[in-house]
Amino acid sequence: MKELRPALLMFLLFTVICGGIYPALVTGIAYALFPRQAQGSIITDQNHREIGSALIGQPFSNARYVWPRPSATADFGYNPMASGGSNSGPTNPDYLKTVSERVKTLHDAGAAGGIPSGLVQASGSGLDPDLAPEAAMVQVARIAKARGMATHLVERLVTDHTKGRQLGFLGEPRVNVLELNLALDNQESR
Repeated sequence: MKELRPALLMFLLFTVICGGIYPALVTGIAYALFPRQAQGSIITDQNHREIGSALIGQPFSNARYVWPRPSATADFGYNPMASGGSNSGPTNPDYLKTVSERVKTLHDAGAAGGIPSGLVQASGSGLDPDLAPEAAMVQVARIAKARGMATHLVERLVTDHTKGRQLGFLGEPRVNVLELNLALDNQESR
């Protein structure tokens, strides 16, 4: 009993500190310094309706839009609760079949030349909201034709929405698919 009382007190103390005070403090600091990010980096349309997060991919299959990287959560469609890779290796016959079907779909939709891997291979999480600029550019002709826009206008939107490396050296250049698709809709509504 003598050892049990201090152990229970420490358990309660650390539960309050680690399970209550610390998370509340960190959340408060996040909301104060980074309110947009702390609330999920929500993207809104012109009418201020929430249409998604800049952090989680969304399915787009209409020819008028930039198509995202495939989701490894195919049964759930970019569902963060099912996040995870396919665990298929590069010699797996099912994986190779899936990739070749995706390449064929892109060629049938009007993509010319080589297809960047980001358009046919899911990311590790299966929720990637970004594409490499090359993967977006491959889709420009299809999008321009479907929207009746000049190709150079779609290319300019892709270029304008390309974000560079973080801090100049971390990561790769990228394009957020949802933000670009929203810009395409905004351009067309002018």
